[in-house]
Amino acid sequence: MMGKTHALSGALAWLAAVPVIAQERLLSDFAVSLSAEQVAAGAVVCAGAAILPDIDHHNGRIANTFGPITHHMCKWIGKISGGHRQATHSLLFAGGVGWAMDALATHYVYAWWACLFMIVGLGLRGVGLDFEGKEPQSALADCALAAIAVWLMHGLDMSFVGFAVTLGCLAHVAGDCLTPRGCPVLWPLKWRIDVPVIPVTDGKVERWVVTPVLTLGIAILAVRSVLGDITTQWLTKG
Repeated sequence: MMGKTHALSGALAWLAAVPVIAQERLLSDFAVSLSAEQVAAGAVVCAGAAILPDIDHHNGRIANTFGPITHHMCKWIGKISGGHRQATHSLLFAGGVGWAMDALATHYVYAWWACLFMIVGLGLRGVGLDFEGKEPQSALADCALAAIAVWLMHGLDMSFVGFAVTLGCLAHVAGDCLTPRGCPVLWPLKWRIDVPVIPVTDGKVERWVVTPVLTLGIAILAVRSVLGDITTQWLTKG
């Protein structure tokens, strides 16, 4: 699947999960009640995290997000992980990265901001907010937009980021499992899961069915989140 589709799936997964992660009866002490600002920030983080598994691809658009920095990073991660759609496309990677980002956001805030900068930049490139084929203009634009996003989020309580990053990675893996190549979801086991309902990447099914459905779902859930927040404020007023 294409980066744009992955990013949309991440945003949709986050908006769908927001009511669930606030339920103390389900998650006990791990439950997180979110403000409207945190919901919006989580959607951005989750959309960016939905691109993260493709950091094993040495020559994709994601590898060129921040020029030579991300190019070399993706090249080496690809080698270490065993190539494209290997270790980074698994439950272990999703859980591990989510845990790591949560630890950084909780205990090492400046390191988290650096990671947030990277995640947002990947998401921007994924949804196509760049100047494809024009470097370094595109990398500079990504840097500027990612820096603005980090500045806007720096004052928020980011206790939700473990959920957002894990969900984003899982959305990516689920999406790639819908293609013929599938993913080694239970890596290091080599068995791959594939349910090939999307026969070709960036083909007609992805462009004219999957992407519109994801976009519509995001719009519906975003409206639900806004109305839910307004309703809660009205009911608790006074």
